[in-house]
Amino acid sequence: MGEKMENNLPQRKHPRLDAYDYSTAGAYFITICTQNRRCLLSSIVGRGLAPAEIRLTPYGIVAREQLLLLEKRYPYLKIDQYVIMPNHIHAIFQLAETAGASPRPTVTDIVCAYKSLTTRACKEIAPIQKLFQTSFYDHVIRGQADYNEIAEYIINNPKQWELDKLYSTE
Repeated sequence: MGEKMENNLPQRKHPRLDAYDYSTAGAYFITICTQNRRCLLSSIVGRGLAPAEIRLTPYGIVAREQLLLLEKRYPYLKIDQYVIMPNHIHAIFQLAETAGASPRPTVTDIVCAYKSLTTRACKEIAPIQKLFQTSFYDHVIRGQADYNEIAEYIINNPKQWELDKLYSTE
């Protein structure tokens, strides 16, 4: 009686680099997954003999529109490359050196705003409880070779969908 139960849940690691300023000018590779990795954003067709083609769902259309609108919301942001896969989005964010708000929003602020705006717009299409996972993956791109490798990965992601670690049929 009164004994504490041990919490056997895995401890979430903080995914950001310690002591790194994510409002710093530079390039960032971002991956945002749907909640429970549900395939809500697109479908990939034509793999094999035909080139892979992405067919956006209504949610995927909203996700693309909101992604591109980020450049208007944050004038120092440029979306260099992106792909909207069935259950995740990859993008390269370029933050310019130009002056902006002080303090300037971080990559996390931008991604959180994106997820919120996209979810809100998708709820107008059909009720959805939670569109995206709470967290997201980021990688600070370090140099042109790193950038080129990531850009190529984004471009080739649709044709390698079935080999992707995020692949799902649900």
